[in-house]
Amino acid sequence: MTWKAITLMAFMTVWGFGNVVNGYAYFNGVKSIVSWVIVFVLYFIPYSLIVGELGSTFKESGAGVSAWIEKTFSKRLAYYAGWTYWVVHMPYISQKPLNVVIAASWAIYGDKRLSTYNIVHVQIVCILIFLCVLAFAQFGVKMVKHFCSVAGMVSIVLSFMFILMAVSAPAIRGTEITINAVPQDLASYIPDFNFGYFASFSILIFAVGGCEKISPYVNKMNKPGKDFPKSIIFMTIMVVVCAVIGTIALALMFDPLNPPKDMVTNGAYQAFQQLGNWYGVGDIFVKIYALSIAITNFAVMILSIDAPLRILIESSDEQFIPAKLKKQNKHGTYTNGTIMITIIVLILLIIPLFGIGGVNDMVSFLIKLNSVCMPLRYLWVFLAYFGLKRLLNQKAEYVMTKNALIGKILGAWCFGVTALFCILGMHNNNIYIMILNVLTPFVLIGLGLIMPYIAKKQREKLQN
Repeated sequence: MTWKAITLMAFMTVWGFGNVVNGYAYFNGVKSIVSWVIVFVLYFIPYSLIVGELGSTFKESGAGVSAWIEKTFSKRLAYYAGWTYWVVHMPYISQKPLNVVIAASWAIYGDKRLSTYNIVHVQIVCILIFLCVLAFAQFGVKMVKHFCSVAGMVSIVLSFMFILMAVSAPAIRGTEITINAVPQDLASYIPDFNFGYFASFSILIFAVGGCEKISPYVNKMNKPGKDFPKSIIFMTIMVVVCAVIGTIALALMFDPLNPPKDMVTNGAYQAFQQLGNWYGVGDIFVKIYALSIAITNFAVMILSIDAPLRILIESSDEQFIPAKLKKQNKHGTYTNGTIMITIIVLILLIIPLFGIGGVNDMVSFLIKLNSVCMPLRYLWVFLAYFGLKRLLNQKAEYVMTKNALIGKILGAWCFGVTALFCILGMHNNNIYIMILNVLTPFVLIGLGLIMPYIAKKQREKLQN
């Protein structure tokens, strides 16, 4: 594979238009530009290069992070890595039904009326959608992967189209459109480095994560040692450019320094709607975008139920996984594992209703909760790299650094940054939401401590 192919693959894995919108909403419009540069230069580049070396070193390890931890530490820690990777998908899955409902509402009505609906009624619809997804998941995921790929590609193409058409609209459409004035002074782009800023930084960490998916392809490059870092640096430049231009495009439509309160809920759709108005095509852009988002989120739910569960069960040693979790139906779906997912996700869908009063608040809560939970799986990547640098005679096609001390420092840096901002991200002025932000990751990961005990009791029962 060429470095250009890896660059494109990494870009599509990491980036999306929703990241630009969330950054704009949480980091005060154009002030988010500096934040994107900071997170990519100081965090993403070492993170992705670490992943590249791990993938190149353990090229036969198909289980990814769990296998890396097993090779560098132990089977028990490998199980906990697999459990973390699986269980943090529960809040992720619980967010998707609401995304589907919002997207479907925009596709049908072309406005943000859903934000005014009773949150209890909306969550009931979300629960019904989730139960529908579970029914589909029982029949395997082969067809779903195809739909997800097509819908995902449509949304990516539309995202690029939006950025290009929005920034060029003033020149093309002239005086026919009304745009905001983008700030010209440098001070308007400097973030407010206060506690609120750092408490939201986990959203950026979450946005740039997931590049471990490209690790299996490092050894397939022509010259991994030279080409992989080049592809990552080039991809980082691409993402930063997209973040900058995308943010400026949004600033033409929304207040550059004070985004609307419902930006995370409706901002992307309003942006495509405005683009359609600028070019005189009505709601065609927002309808297509909303439909692609609804289909993608529906399909991603099914994939997120199946794939992480399969990785957990198939990559963990039997002494840690209860035998009953390995029960499969004729389609190869792990039925008891799916039941466990159902219970956890339904709890996550219901509990927030007791302290969250509206759709916009629910969307914001779920984004923040995911930014706290999902990056916890990255901690195992950095721990594996730290462990790798303790070992001798590990040969790889690509090595980020041959100096063990520097490698350990970089691994510890990324580990510390991830852990710190996950902890800070738990803060919220609403005490109920803050309690949920704190308890959810601890309870979900803590459940993993119970499974080996259950597995042990089952083995003892069979022996007796």
